[in-house]
Amino acid sequence: MAFLLAALAAFTNAITSVLQRIGVESAPESSTMRPSLIAHAVKQGIWLIGFALMLVQFGLQATALKFGQLSTVQPVLTTELLFLLLVLAVWFRYRLGAREWLGAVTVVVGLGGFFLAARPHGGQVLPSDAEWLVASIVLLSVITICIVAAMRGPRWWRAAAFGAATAITAAFGAALTKAITGYISQGWDQVFTHFEPYMLAVTGLGTVFLLQNALHAGPITASRTTLVTMNPLVSIVLGVTLFGDVLRSGALWISLEVLALAVLVTGVVVLTRSPLVAGADDDGTDGEMLGGARGRMMAAPPIEAMP
Repeated sequence: MAFLLAALAAFTNAITSVLQRIGVESAPESSTMRPSLIAHAVKQGIWLIGFALMLVQFGLQATALKFGQLSTVQPVLTTELLFLLLVLAVWFRYRLGAREWLGAVTVVVGLGGFFLAARPHGGQVLPSDAEWLVASIVLLSVITICIVAAMRGPRWWRAAAFGAATAITAAFGAALTKAITGYISQGWDQVFTHFEPYMLAVTGLGTVFLLQNALHAGPITASRTTLVTMNPLVSIVLGVTLFGDVLRSGALWISLEVLALAVLVTGVVVLTRSPLVAGADDDGTDGEMLGGARGRMMAAPPIEAMP
């Protein structure tokens, strides 16, 4: 159940990424890290559709976290890139090349290899207030460093740094969501007596805001690479340290787990650097894919009419 729901969340997030990227790509560069970026976005109907799908994605992810471990659900979300390929091929009618197929196969092999080697289980421990305090200080400090780094430098660097900040914030939010689902099982009266729901509201808004800045700052190649790779890695660490996720130990199993994650990250990088996924030309600048996506989407026939 957790695998299925996480995969559905990844599919929904793939569509969200395309719609929200189209919604913010026309915003002026001066709107970075300003409320005017969100003001511009909400005026775009296509962005609002993406935001609604983001809420659906959150519901699917939260339900998946209720049934599964943080170190299981979050890595599955990397399949978002595979679903993005599906959306681009079926809806926008882009042809998949050797690089896309290679990246897709590598992601599947890495993800499957990690689950076979790690065999995650447990993960039902609720963190103490002291553990949350330490984790919050560390995570917020790293997020702040990423944001500061994103305020200067070339566009690819700023996009990558904002992507990293978004990934860590989203992983923080996933951990908070996991804790909330644990309190719900004890009764709804237990939920709002803890700080997690209120902190989740902060991290949720922060994730949305940072994501728009990541999409707007520069090539989507850079932001998606750090976003999709760092989120599961940070989530695995949080799952093990906060929720008692248990992975196979021993030198052999740990080596296989690290190798599988390295393969997974490699596949993600291959996909995100593909011009098809990135919407970039060979020189790394933003290209036609997403810039022309609005027109293609309007011109495309309904899904049910496609062969």
